[in-house]
Amino acid sequence: MPELKCTVQTCVHNQQFLCDLDKIQVGGQNAKNPQETCCDSFQERKDGSYSNSVSSGRAASDCSTIDCKATNCMYNEQCKCHAGKISVEGGNARTCDGTECATFQCHCG
Repeated sequence: MPELKCTVQTCVHNQQFLCDLDKIQVGGQNAKNPQETCCDSFQERKDGSYSNSVSSGRAASDCSTIDCKATNCMYNEQCKCHAGKISVEGGNARTCDGTECATFQCHCG
């Protein structure tokens, strides 16, 4: 399981740069750079509240299983991420399109 750090504090699943989901999905099927990827598991935190009414009930952790649709990424093996650690970024994201997998590296030619 990759180590996951997340700077998307506008997401309800973010708890002090950790994610409370045990599995996230990274989108970006035809991505050729990090900006064309996104965290499909993003859900906007409403009203600036840090209470999480839709929490998974899991304590936030620095490790998550990552289903990855960014098949051009060098860390993608059969739609699973095999990087040692990844960083999801998107400071003021309001939708999943405002997020990205900053670890993405294209192995396209």
